[in-house]
Amino acid sequence: TCGAVLVAAVLLQSVCVAVTFLYFTNELKQLRDTYSKSGIACLTGEEMGNFIQNLDLIESEDRVADPCWQVKWHLGKLIKKMMSRSYEENISAVNAERALTLSHTDGQQPRGPINRIAAHLTGNSNRKNSLSPRIDSSPRRGNGQKINNWESSRRGHSFLHNVELRNGELVIPQSGFYYIYSQTYFRFRENENEDSDLLAQIRNPKQLVQYVYKLTNYPEPILLMKSARTSCWSKKAEYGLYSIYQGGVFQLKKEDRIFVSVSNSDIVDMDKEASFFGAFMIG
Repeated sequence: TCGAVLVAAVLLQSVCVAVTFLYFTNELKQLRDTYSKSGIACLTGEEMGNFIQNLDLIESEDRVADPCWQVKWHLGKLIKKMMSRSYEENISAVNAERALTLSHTDGQQPRGPINRIAAHLTGNSNRKNSLSPRIDSSPRRGNGQKINNWESSRRGHSFLHNVELRNGELVIPQSGFYYIYSQTYFRFRENENEDSDLLAQIRNPKQLVQYVYKLTNYPEPILLMKSARTSCWSKKAEYGLYSIYQGGVFQLKKEDRIFVSVSNSDIVDMDKEASFFGAFMIG
């Protein structure tokens, strides 16, 4: 009897353990399924499109405290930011293409090096009286005598780019800031056939001056630059050489004219590598 009771107790205990194990296993499985479904419920419980559109309208204290709402809120903000950036990039590309199309349609040329303004004039020693260049001595032209016979063709180093040369004067085509430069080469060579009085006059100490002037609507030219040297050549010297260079930045207006004047034109050497004059626009 005791053995039967013991066996019955063991069997009953085994059945209870088995039932308890199956029960808790089933409960754990249900909890796991419920947790897995709740993990994506933030994204499946409501359409993301509607949520993003009403993102700024559904914010409340209860929502802020909800972890699921916070996940959806941050995700919606990120999506809106990416969409806005993509939209701006597409709009910029469309506007740029439209502007380029309109410029070609209107026949407008893009600004570039082709519109730059520059000029470099050189002396021409091949012309007659190279030691006494053709000088304009007309009144109301400032000090010195204006040099007219600059070489403006593309021979050697000279050129004119969007600039006009009139009677030795560069005509400014556009208002702006320009760098102006000039160099004059003075060369005295003794000639036995020259008049002794003229030789004595040239040999005497003198100031060799170079002037750069600007002509505007005013009756008198405006002096922009002046540079000078004092010559003192020895009687025993076969020849004497001096060069004067100056340059600077000036604001010029359209139709202004600039030119170079010198003193002692009898000893100016118009060698193209030594005597030159030019300007170019810098802004």
